[in-house]
Amino acid sequence: MKISVLTMFPQMFDGFLCSPLVQRALKKQIAEIEIMDIKEYVQGSYRDIDESPYGGGNGMVIRCDAVLPVLNRIRTEQSHVIVLTPAGNTFVQKTARRLMTADHLILIAGHYEGLDQRIIEEADECISIGDYVLSGGELPAMVIMDSLIRLKEGILREGSSEDESFENDRLEYPQYTKPAVYEGKEVPSVLLSGNHEKIRIWRKKESLRLTMRYRPDLLEIREPDEEEQEYIRQINNE
Repeated sequence: MKISVLTMFPQMFDGFLCSPLVQRALKKQIAEIEIMDIKEYVQGSYRDIDESPYGGGNGMVIRCDAVLPVLNRIRTEQSHVIVLTPAGNTFVQKTARRLMTADHLILIAGHYEGLDQRIIEEADECISIGDYVLSGGELPAMVIMDSLIRLKEGILREGSSEDESFENDRLEYPQYTKPAVYEGKEVPSVLLSGNHEKIRIWRKKESLRLTMRYRPDLLEIREPDEEEQEYIRQINNE
């Protein structure tokens, strides 16, 4: 997978590119990341990249003639172009699963007041990482890249992502490790029992407990199966 990011602030990605997960993907050639500084492809000053909006208003808008020449230079038939904008569809785990199979993703990170609409019209889709405002699309680009890379085979230990939150429309069960007792707080005894079936049941029940408490909306996305329905009854009767 190749990921190209079009940005005005490439230095924001320095720390991300040095993170262990990304470094592992790059060294194994599982992913290729290309951070492209829009400023390098535009002649003149910053005024040739952004301008005040037609019709008036606050803020600056990134010009289409600053971004589209760069996009057209790297875009191929295999490319999937994404504009990162609050107006896009919310990024969820199913989106990550879909995008991880792409040969070439191009992420366009807007900044300031936003992007000229003609840039957005060139995208294959628009994505938002949540209903809040950021100063630009660089952080969303990093969130999406991290989410995709960790799904690629050879990055995480086999099977380690299967029970993670949102993979099965449920929150992940609580995790514990050594010490077994710390300041009077004990690890649940079932996890020390060695009984794999009891551990499986405990984890599934606790996953449901957390989902019911913090994200009950997930139970509407995937209807509980018979086993989950029984555990939900038990939780409600506790």
